[in-house]
Amino acid sequence: MDKVSSAHHVLKSRAHHVSKSRAHLVLIDGNAVLHRAYHALPPLTDKEGNETHAIYGFLSMLLKIVADLKPTHLIVCFDRPEPTFRKSMYVGYQAHRPKMDDSLATQLNRTKEVVAAMNIPIYEIAGYEADDVIGTLAKQADNRQSTINNQQFLTIIITGDRDILQLVDNHTKVYMPIQGLTNAKLYDEEAVVEKFGVKSSQIVDYKALAGDASDNYPGVRGIGPKTASELLQKFGTIENVYQAIKDKTLAANGLSEKVLKALTEYAEDCVMAKKLATIITDAPVTLELAKAEVHDLATNEALAELEQLGFSSIMKRLLSSGQTNNETKQKSEETKKEEQSGEQLSFI
Repeated sequence: MDKVSSAHHVLKSRAHHVSKSRAHLVLIDGNAVLHRAYHALPPLTDKEGNETHAIYGFLSMLLKIVADLKPTHLIVCFDRPEPTFRKSMYVGYQAHRPKMDDSLATQLNRTKEVVAAMNIPIYEIAGYEADDVIGTLAKQADNRQSTINNQQFLTIIITGDRDILQLVDNHTKVYMPIQGLTNAKLYDEEAVVEKFGVKSSQIVDYKALAGDASDNYPGVRGIGPKTASELLQKFGTIENVYQAIKDKTLAANGLSEKVLKALTEYAEDCVMAKKLATIITDAPVTLELAKAEVHDLATNEALAELEQLGFSSIMKRLLSSGQTNNETKQKSEETKKEEQSGEQLSFI
């Protein structure tokens, strides 16, 4: 069994287990999934010539998630275009990221329309990233787990952002595409340690030391992932590391003068990086589980949106999923083009 098939097998096995024993909430990082789909698929256009491949990839993954995980509750979270509090904290935060392509921006808005038509709640709030909204909703689901029909809640987060791994615990897992949309991994606490050499609760400290090139903050210059992992294995947190420097016991633990110098010189960057990496779990948003409960996604409104987009194969998958008995149309030339694109997405 190859790595991709193995990852899918683990996900399906876990999904089969939780569907019997737990109510479970799936939180999708809409921007992360859409962005990956945009870059993973070749261009696909509707009858008017508008690009639609990112929408197609997003919806394909959404249907796969619903089919495999069978969530009782489902929410999609998006970033807002307004600057976040992290930008005011550090002006260079994500400064190197290019402006969103007009085509992707258009597909983002259209994706939201289709998701809303499926009666899937969309959560987004100005000043906060989707990560913060997801973190807040996951915490609220965890806090309320004993009050929802006496069922324990498992939350599964779908994203490509490694910062989210700090949320992994006994009640929260992360399903993360590793390359494009084809190779993915389900992260529990054990998988986080195996990958990074630190616990999920130490991910923010790990990022504070090693920095994050994707978000454009350096951490401690000169300290990479390996050294960051070793420091946290010995000291637990960056606060403990700096206490050891203060107590002059760091060198006694076998750490070089070079590491000690870097930690001392870039202490302020390290502290700021931890603040930037920490996901907010008390954003001003409220989890409404009743609205997030999964019912029939094949609404008349959703089918109309898909027909307008020319997504005959997506309509067929939705209609044949057992959520409605309506007949599907015969395969059109648009469907054939979609499926040719879909061949590049083994996960989809």
